[in-house]
Amino acid sequence: MSQDAEKLWYVVNTYAGQENRVKENLERRIQTMGLEDSLFDVVVAEETVTEYKNDKKVEKTHNLFSGYVLVQMKMTDEAWYVVRNTPGVTGFIGSSGKGAKPFPISQEEIESVFRRLGKSEQKHEVDFKVGDIVKILRGGFEDSEGEVTAMNDEKQEATVMVLFANRETPTDIPYADLKKVEE
Repeated sequence: MSQDAEKLWYVVNTYAGQENRVKENLERRIQTMGLEDSLFDVVVAEETVTEYKNDKKVEKTHNLFSGYVLVQMKMTDEAWYVVRNTPGVTGFIGSSGKGAKPFPISQEEIESVFRRLGKSEQKHEVDFKVGDIVKILRGGFEDSEGEVTAMNDEKQEATVMVLFANRETPTDIPYADLKKVEE
């Protein structure tokens, strides 16, 4: 098994509202205990939401998964112990308890979360460009075709003109859900 194959994502349960504190505690412990080779990344799934209050624009950070933190790690006994015993951590999701190690979350699930956060981990090589016709492979517009009008490599999304209610509507679709239509 390659080293990267062992590097998987796990969901850690925390006390609600303590996600960022757990992230800081874990990152500090990784440094002080020299666990950089088995604990790699700690992510609190947050997105910025713009709200309007009293005609004033207010940007708020909204936690997508209250009470949870994502941890990329190799599931060694030491790393498992350190995460479980970090202040604020109540356990792992996907563990039956009784000393059983948890199951990692699938690559598709983690990709979906990162796409939503605008930081897709996996860069998709695409064979289409602005002006090309693409087919949508998944989602609400599955099997629809449309023209690519813009591309955002950072978010890994393309804006596609999709026919909706007899009107062409610009829709942002992840690169992974698009395929170029061969002419």
